[in-house]
Amino acid sequence: MGLSNILVGMVLLLSGAASLKSQAYFNETGELPCHFTNSQNLSLDELVIFWQDQDNLVLYELYRGQEKPHNVNSKYMGRTSFDQATWTLRLHNVQIKDKGSYQCFIHHKGPHGLVPIHQMSSDLSVLANFSQPEINLLTNHTENSVINLTCSSTQGYPEPQRMYMLLNTKNSTTEHDADMKKSQNNITELYNVSIRVSLPIPPETNVSIVCVLQLEPSKTLLFSLPCNIETIKMNRKASEQTKNRAEVHERSDDAQCDVNILKTASDDNSTTDF
Repeated sequence: MGLSNILVGMVLLLSGAASLKSQAYFNETGELPCHFTNSQNLSLDELVIFWQDQDNLVLYELYRGQEKPHNVNSKYMGRTSFDQATWTLRLHNVQIKDKGSYQCFIHHKGPHGLVPIHQMSSDLSVLANFSQPEINLLTNHTENSVINLTCSSTQGYPEPQRMYMLLNTKNSTTEHDADMKKSQNNITELYNVSIRVSLPIPPETNVSIVCVLQLEPSKTLLFSLPCNIETIKMNRKASEQTKNRAEVHERSDDAQCDVNILKTASDDNSTTDF
């Protein structure tokens, strides 16, 4: 019995169907409501209930109180459960490809055949949390008082809107944009994103750099741990003696990296080592 093919023309005659937006997280459970009031107190033995997706593929069917798994499309097999108390279908192990429109149909099985009595549509969106942005210091020495950094975040959806760096000093905060590079997994459809920036080192003694990921559609901002930069002014002799010494410290719990910039006090040119 192929309800999705036999009855689709009949159920489309229903007017005033309700619609609801639903949201689920990747690999978790989404809910596809039906919101049937059952004002006539009909039993499940009198009803035929099924859900189908935007391609008319059946997710679940309950025929007069009996589940009909042989009518369910293989992509949804074993992934659904029906909550009879709330007339809600739960879709388990949600994937990005599950986003889209779904419809619930309820028919009354009477002496004259099936009569459509309720229909509801819902639009399912799927989200995946990006990892906290992570700043990495490029290992090559800086030149001309510029520090080279990358920032990356992984395994998220949908594609974020923007990724940039904030350079914070005692008196100001400046934004530094960069072209966001992205890649998408062919199977999971999750995104990895990254940027690379070269930032001028300001004359201030203490500076922190934070990477920011701006998400869609909520405009939520994700912040990296700060990369702290301290400029240490030294005389020329001391600067020459420490020229080849690494100045990147182990990351503390509240910082992505700690960097010392060695700067000669006698002129404007800096000696920067990592």
